[in-house]
Amino acid sequence: MNDNDKLDRLGEFDLIAAYFRPLTEGRPEALDLKDDAGLLTPPKGCQLVVTTDALVAGQHFLADADPECLAVKALGVNLSDLAAMGATPAAYTLALAAPKPVVPGWLQTFASGLGDMQAAHGIFLLGGDTVTTSGPLTLSITALGWVTAGQALRRSGARAGDDLYLSGTIGDAALGLLVARDGRTLAGAAGDAFLRDRYDRPRPRTALGPRLVQIATSCIDVSDGLAADVGHIAKTSGLGAEIGVQDLPLSDAARTALAADPSLLETLVTGGDDYELAFTAAPSSAATVATAARESGVPVTRIGTMTAEPDVRLLGPGGAVLDLGPGGYRHF
Repeated sequence: MNDNDKLDRLGEFDLIAAYFRPLTEGRPEALDLKDDAGLLTPPKGCQLVVTTDALVAGQHFLADADPECLAVKALGVNLSDLAAMGATPAAYTLALAAPKPVVPGWLQTFASGLGDMQAAHGIFLLGGDTVTTSGPLTLSITALGWVTAGQALRRSGARAGDDLYLSGTIGDAALGLLVARDGRTLAGAAGDAFLRDRYDRPRPRTALGPRLVQIATSCIDVSDGLAADVGHIAKTSGLGAEIGVQDLPLSDAARTALAADPSLLETLVTGGDDYELAFTAAPSSAATVATAARESGVPVTRIGTMTAEPDVRLLGPGGAVLDLGPGGYRHF
């Protein structure tokens, strides 16, 4: 990186001290953000789980997004990846490329959002970098977590006949995007506010994911849409899947929107950004799945079955196959 592209040196260090050093929580691993890198020691018998997600203004979030919501989203999408691997979150790093001029108030609100989110999940800032850019606002967070060696959840372990589960509700974020971006009215004032909040503030299932270790045979977080992400499990496991549309868990707001406009079913099934967990487990594990859901405080619903036949099929009432197209969010 050319120093001409970085924030003014004194300004950068002041910025780090004012807004980001407090996010280290004084943890010795972060070295007060004064060295070239942080230090982490894995707990005995654990593997380090690493994930990185980049968010670009206009591509992954609205250019005028509230900085607090943006912080929650940037960290949340990474924590969701850790949850999908069954990992317990430990720390994260942040790379921030901000358009000039860098506004202190924006940074304060952004840092406050990160602080609230990391407190909710028991993690801290380990390190990172800050630069200015002539391009759009870009954020990249790398989240680090632990999982017992050899026990990480993968997409590829599903077996034919496994039950297919989904945490929380589906489609809220996609509907929230319609409200936020297009100004649609879908579920009344309160319902639309709920949907918008679900789009703005992901709820990574970090309490559920680690409890699925040794229970789930495969797992993925639903970031690209339910149909596409179940398709990832099916493809990597060499299987297919059948999803009962009538079994999908919907919020009250989503049900209201769907009742008023049945064509929104495609959006519910293929829209992204829900950051729920889709996972498979043997039918004999139903009771332990229910226990994991209860202990984590995250509702879980059985939505289908993994099949030996390839492809993901969405089944309507009476078992009729619904054609909703390939679906799924594509980053490029």
